Amino acid sequence: MENGKLYIIPTPIGNLADITLRALEYLKEAEIILVEDTRVSAKLFNHYGINPVRKIQFHKFNEHKQVDKIIALLKEKNKVALISDAGTPGISDPAYLLVKACINEGIGIETLPGATAFVPALVNSGLPSHNFVFEGFLPVKKGRTKKLERLQAEERTMIFYESPHKLLKTLADFETYFGSNRKISVSKELTKIHEETIRGTIQEVKKHFESLPSVKGEYIIVVEGSN
Repeated sequence: MENGKLYIIPTPIGNLADITLRALEYLKEAEIILVEDTRVSAKLFNHYGINPVRKIQFHKFNEHKQVDKIIALLKEKNKVALISDAGTPGISDPAYLLVKACINEGIGIETLPGATAFVPALVNSGLPSHNFVFEGFLPVKKGRTKKLERLQAEERTMIFYESPHKLLKTLADFETYFGSNRKISVSKELTKIHEETIRGTIQEVKKHFESLPSVKGEYIIVVEGSN
């Protein structure tokens, strides 16, 4: 008996037009679609006339419990598509545990190319993009200091994700560990109406955000490597 197959499908990071034709085809053909937030995925489905046969929530708070259930569904020959709220599943969103389980069970996996927020932010930064390291979100408390100390000597361009309410703290930490004059680029709301990129030294960019009445949006921070 052949198993089903897991299709990992990137979705737009903002502008709904940034989805591939193949992604739409696969989403329409899938018998089960794993979604992070049903309210977010509904906007994409409604925009493109996709009517999922079955939706199952799959996110960082339940992925450990859901993996065995999804593997069982795949073994029943179901075509299962995995999407996140935005971008490519597995990049700061759940996918790793399910992919690993599929490999262990001999279940096929097909990952489509598509939107990932850090790529346009990196290219747009003006910092070296031929050699870089993606760090995602920094630890909030435990392990944060150790991580930053380790990264002080990192020579490659570094990429981080950050939420609006932690941005100023992270920029302050960067100034402490990387120095005031290290070059940095901070992008927010990529592909959306309020897309913006601020470039300069860590000190200059930090002052810019400190001067704002409020900090909103999701951020990608690109930091120059150690010279």
